[in-house]
Amino acid sequence: MTEQTLNLARTALVLIDLQNSNVKRELAPYTAEQTVGNCVLLAQEMRSRGAMVVYVRVLLNELPVPLADAPMRPPGAPPYDASELAEMAGVEATDIVVTKRQWGAFYGTELDQLLRRRGIDTLLLGGIATNFGVESTARAAFDRSYRLVFVEDAMSSMDGEAHHFACRHIFPKMGRVRSTRALIDMLQAGTGDA
Repeated sequence: MTEQTLNLARTALVLIDLQNSNVKRELAPYTAEQTVGNCVLLAQEMRSRGAMVVYVRVLLNELPVPLADAPMRPPGAPPYDASELAEMAGVEATDIVVTKRQWGAFYGTELDQLLRRRGIDTLLLGGIATNFGVESTARAAFDRSYRLVFVEDAMSSMDGEAHHFACRHIFPKMGRVRSTRALIDMLQAGTGDA
């Protein structure tokens, strides 16, 4: 397998929906603490090298409520702080925060423009939930020709099987699937291979 070289000046870490509503969920295969902990470690490593870190959050009260067999959002207003990024996510003043109103982070947001104006062509993706916000964002990024690296243990879902399916059968067709440790080791070694 030919490795992809990471040029950190052209790479952004994009973390999806690390907000209060999601970190309180029961997740699998990784707990919220494990998932967010890995996101924080990678964000610190990227920041220390001058790379772009983006946090995306969804306004739950503005999510569409489709006529569906198993809607994601229960009826009624979400708690007042449900859409706020969780304190444990470690957002810093230099990070960019993008607000969305659907599963994916590109449609109806400024994300693509923010990335392109900075010359970003590669995205490291993590967040909650693997097969919803992360996968929706990945598909839109793939359609826009971004190179993708999926940080397998920096994402989780409400269903471990759904997480594994995406990481084994969907994401490898769009980009690279790596662990947090493998990416941090690569960054610290200065090899630039993902």
